[in-house]
Amino acid sequence: MAKNFNTTGLCVPEKHYMADISAKLRSIRRMVDRGDYFSINCGRQYGKTTLLYALASRLRGEYIVLSLDFQELGHASFETENIFCLAFAEMFLEEFQLAGKTAADYRKISERLTAAVDANDDKLRLQKLFRYLTEICQASERPVVLMIDEVDSASNNQVFLDFLAQLRYYYLKREQGRTKTFQSVILAGVYDIRNLKNKIRPEDTHKINSPWNIAADFDVDMSLSKKEIAGMLAEYEADYQTGMNVGEMVGLLYDYTSGYPYLVSRLCKLIDEKVSNLSSFSTNRKAAWTKAGFLEAERMLLAERNPLFESLIGRLQIYPELYEILRDILFEGKRIAYNSLNAAIDIAGMFGFVKNNRGFVEPANRIFEIILYNYFLSEQELRALHIAGAAQRDQNQFVTGGHLNMRLVLEKFVEHFHDLYGNQPDAFIEEVGRKYFLLYLRPIINGTGNYYVESQTRDLLRTDVIVDYHGEQFVIEIKIWHGDAYHKRGEKQLFGYLDAYHQDTGYMLSFNFNKKKKIGVREIVLEGKKIIEAVV
Repeated sequence: MAKNFNTTGLCVPEKHYMADISAKLRSIRRMVDRGDYFSINCGRQYGKTTLLYALASRLRGEYIVLSLDFQELGHASFETENIFCLAFAEMFLEEFQLAGKTAADYRKISERLTAAVDANDDKLRLQKLFRYLTEICQASERPVVLMIDEVDSASNNQVFLDFLAQLRYYYLKREQGRTKTFQSVILAGVYDIRNLKNKIRPEDTHKINSPWNIAADFDVDMSLSKKEIAGMLAEYEADYQTGMNVGEMVGLLYDYTSGYPYLVSRLCKLIDEKVSNLSSFSTNRKAAWTKAGFLEAERMLLAERNPLFESLIGRLQIYPELYEILRDILFEGKRIAYNSLNAAIDIAGMFGFVKNNRGFVEPANRIFEIILYNYFLSEQELRALHIAGAAQRDQNQFVTGGHLNMRLVLEKFVEHFHDLYGNQPDAFIEEVGRKYFLLYLRPIINGTGNYYVESQTRDLLRTDVIVDYHGEQFVIEIKIWHGDAYHKRGEKQLFGYLDAYHQDTGYMLSFNFNKKKKIGVREIVLEGKKIIEAVV
């Protein structure tokens, strides 16, 4: 059976193209060997379940590995302590027997727990449950490792916190040499259960303190490295011989996703199954695995409505403070300190939507950043602006023979902006200028091209926008005028940027507050390269 790229559920090496995560597994194996209890917390569709599956396979030679999933229990299983204990015990025993040599052997050492489940013992509580679990660990010929996936489905419940407290109690007894219990316990989910205050409902503040303070730090980077992505593409290339430049494709995938596993796999799947079937790519894989094919897949991805993107936007709606933070970062270039004690920032970081970049908040990757830009620019209050209406009226005049005339885009923007907002105070123009240009640009390229903002140059004074349109790339520097000396430095920076992007022509949009400024468009030529500058 031919392999494919998988973006739904568990990835299996025999069925799917997968990154080589053996280095991650070795690091986690060392934690298990040390007897650590820990949690694996990262964003949705980040590969937690696949990692646990692969880890279990590696551990089974030396350990009895019990892989449970709290989604199997359902909400009713947490209504009372007794109901939870019976449900957990039944799930545990089923997995325990599957992990053993014979059902009879393991039924014998789990006899008391089995009897309690068979009798539907209404007196089974956590204390007794853990006494039985400890008996099983002591009688087992191999150390027992307990893995529980999707613990988020339980973390709103007091009984779950009590369950964690029992794990903590027996862990401490084991460390004191007073008993033998689980070798290692691994809990996987999105939320960090060492700090449940952002998950618990406000009326349940008595539940804030989590007993999971025994957990070891989990420092394994769950994102995919360039090397790991390269291994996946090399396996695909060995099957199909597309002739792709693996290094180039790895660079594009990593630059746009920062190694977010779902985004990497989704882009590869779109190239393989969608882009390669487009007539514009000659309906073959060889043409699809190029930069042009990648950009087409990116356009498809950004047009999708998927649970990951919906979850990202959902965080903004739940946390208005996060909304304000990200909007200020993206449109005004503000630098916001990363403070994990801020609930909005902590939640966004936990979900993998933002990252801590040298102490400041940033969108976690370029794809999420573009989704955020598009969301902010599509809001009703912005769509109602006159500049948005002008873009809608103008959009058909900018493309000739599939080529985007970026100079004309700048000329028309300057014309409209001056007519509509020329009499506004400087403070207004400085605040909205970049936002209004992106608002004007978006409907012109929407559906055919895409854009992103180069994060290294996004600050209060300067923003570099990269536009991809039908395989052509346009580098546009948006600047706030702060004197001739600064302006000339900006020109030199843009010329250097053109070298990096292998472009001969660059574009500059300057919001100039000098009263003697000359509004319009001019050309600057230096060292064989050209800058088309528009002054507002």
